Formats: sequence, structure tokens, C-alpha cells
Amino acid sequence: MTAPIVVAIDGPSGSGKSSVSRAVARELGVGYLDTGAMYRALTWWCLAQDIDLTDGPAVVAAAEDFPLAIGTDPDDPRVQVGDSDVTTEIRSERVTAAVTAVATNVGVRPVLQQAQRDLIAAIAEDAGGVVAEGRDITTVVAPEAPVRILLTASEEARLRRRSTELHGRSDDSAVAATRDQIVQRDRADSTVSQFTTASDGVVTVDTSDLDFEGSVAAVLAVVRERVRA
Repeated sequence: MTAPIVVAIDGPSGSGKSSVSRAVARELGVGYLDTGAMYRALTWWCLAQDIDLTDGPAVVAAAEDFPLAIGTDPDDPRVQVGDSDVTTEIRSERVTAAVTAVATNVGVRPVLQQAQRDLIAAIAEDAGGVVAEGRDITTVVAPEAPVRILLTASEEARLRRRSTELHGRSDDSAVAATRDQIVQRDRADSTVSQFTTASDGVVTVDTSDLDFEGSVAAVLAVVRERVRA
């Protein structure tokens, strides 16, 4: 690649978009942006500042100036808010249970989406390219990206993967414990974001029957085809 390349990847929970996107960025030698971490970091900040998540304008005000620094190294995507490294904390049950209220705030989304556009441009310039993943990336944040992919999988596959991630196993009880979190979050997020069907020009990669290596290879094949085109 002789010019900075932007790869935009959307997908539902458990589709593998975060781990696959990091691997693709590593393989291409470019930067990585986890836009979902930005919503989680804002949620952490609001909770730390005792901001009522049901107070929409207060959360929007927080989004406009909270001190976020997000790492772009696919091998170590650290997230910092002010003086606090929140990389681990934003994945806690407390933040996970609250993030939907922030992510579905229609005032917050355009604020963070503009921040994401700015970051994508800066990372692409600095690192020679960027793989940005989340929701709304292919349609709202980076609709002009030369490579746009919807990474998806069946509900069964997504539940199995997230159960393994959260509980270390994917038996029936673990899947049942995970189902509400995955299904309810996707249902809530779908009221403000389109990430279940591909828009025009977006390539769908279904990973239901692929292992991790196969999923990475499938995405890389799309990237290389689009770059050649």
C-alpha cells in the first residue's frame, strides 16, 4: 500500500470484530481504533463523576470534553481517561451494564462520531492506515472508506464465542447466562445504529463457520481485493 488505507468494520456483539480487527491491523502494519471503547470510557467517566446516565444533556456535556486518550497499537490498545488507565475497568460488569444508556443517547453519538472521524484521519496519517471497528463505522463515521466490511455471525455462534470469552466455556448454562446481555444490547443499539445488514458497497463476511484464523484471512482477502481495485 502506497497511500494510507482505512478499513471500516461494523458488526454485532460476539461477531469477533475486535479480535479480528486487531489481527488485521497487525498483519497490515497499520493502526487500530476500537470505537466501542470510547462509549465505554465515557460511561466509566460518567459513573466516576456521578453523572446520572438518564440525564441526556449532562451525558452529552461530558462527552464533549472528557479527557480521553485511546491507544492505537493493535497489540496494546490502552484506554486512559485523565490520569486513570481504564483499559480493564471499561470491560467490567458495572460498565457493561450501563454502557447501553450512553451508546443510545442520540446527543452523544454525533459527538463521539466526530471524534472518531478525527482519530481515523490522524491514525491513518501517522501509521499509514487504520482498521476502525465498532458500529456505524461503515455508514456514518467512515462511509467513504475504501474498505468497508460488515463482520457477522449467527446468533448461536456469537453467543458461544462471547460465553467462552466471559465464562471460559460455552456449555448451555454459560450460553444462557450470556444470552440476555448479547441479545438485549444488540436490540437496544439497533434503535440508533445499523449493524445487522450491509449497506451498498459494504462487504459482508460471515464468520459463523470460521475459526479465528479463517475469519482474519477472510477479512484480509477483502482488504487486498479492494486495495487492488
